[in-house]
Amino acid sequence: MLYPELKNNATASPLNIVVPETKGVIINIQRFSVHDGPGIRTVVFLKGCSLRCLWCSNPESIKKRPQVGIYSNRCIGTDKCDACLKASLRCTLKTNREHKVISLKGIPLGEQLEMANACPSDALKVWGKIVTVSEVLQEVLKDRQFYKESGGGLTLSGGEALLQHKFATDILKAAHSLGINTCVETALHYPTATLDKALPYIDLALCDLKHMHADKHKMFIGASNQLILDNLKRIAQSDTPIVIRIPVVPEHNGTKENLRETAQFIKQELKGSVKQVQLLPFRKLGEDKYQALQIPYPMASFSPPARKVWEQTLRNFAQQMCELGVPAVAGTGNQISNEQQPGAIP
Repeated sequence: MLYPELKNNATASPLNIVVPETKGVIINIQRFSVHDGPGIRTVVFLKGCSLRCLWCSNPESIKKRPQVGIYSNRCIGTDKCDACLKASLRCTLKTNREHKVISLKGIPLGEQLEMANACPSDALKVWGKIVTVSEVLQEVLKDRQFYKESGGGLTLSGGEALLQHKFATDILKAAHSLGINTCVETALHYPTATLDKALPYIDLALCDLKHMHADKHKMFIGASNQLILDNLKRIAQSDTPIVIRIPVVPEHNGTKENLRETAQFIKQELKGSVKQVQLLPFRKLGEDKYQALQIPYPMASFSPPARKVWEQTLRNFAQQMCELGVPAVAGTGNQISNEQQPGAIP
């Protein structure tokens, strides 16, 4: 399929781009982002993740398929509305003045989606939409002028952006063909062959790095860190610029020892490819989404330090890493910028 913009606009270059109709599942497309790579960016959030971080605040991003969450407190009751009952004969809704219970148990996903689309009060929320590469690019192209003026572009995020590897790689390849700068936010937990297919079309890799200790990584993240570290080294070997993002969680990976080992790994193994390390503050977010999906929140009983205290700790950690020769900052507020060529970071 040819993009209409490229067909009809004589100033567009290149003029003839055939875009594969690969399909994938996305959660959202966020425009005008300034914290996910250089300049103004459009961020496409892909669904699916192979890791199980205890502190994950986006449980709706873990499974690849679309899901429906339940917010029973928004239900206005069958005395006022029966839209979900009409959408599915299998729907169970018990209601009285004080208590409403919606159950999706035993209802096929297709009917769940119909129920959610019919619900006028957003008591049923859909996470995940099946789209094609061309549909994604049509949305991305709306802000092409902003990319040109700011040095921005497209960022793929997740979930894990490259878990839907064919879909993600086709998006990146098409964006590159259009001259759009590309970033991928990734936790790198997938086969290196998957990474190799996408690397030629990635201008900047935003890489999550959770913990350097293999056993603790498995305890907190649900998998070993060996594949992740190997893939990080592979990106460095390709000369693709890297920004490392570390969600710093108190009592988990937020220790001087872990951050010192992280800095040593970056300096010794990644050979100058890392342009910035961003230390991200932990927030207890997303509990309502865990409840809506009827799964337990792993950090429910955890009480983090006061925000003011922990943010100062982050600044101290960043200073510690800088003293070890690694360019670390607290948060994502330090804007990354491009030079003349895509992906070239000062």
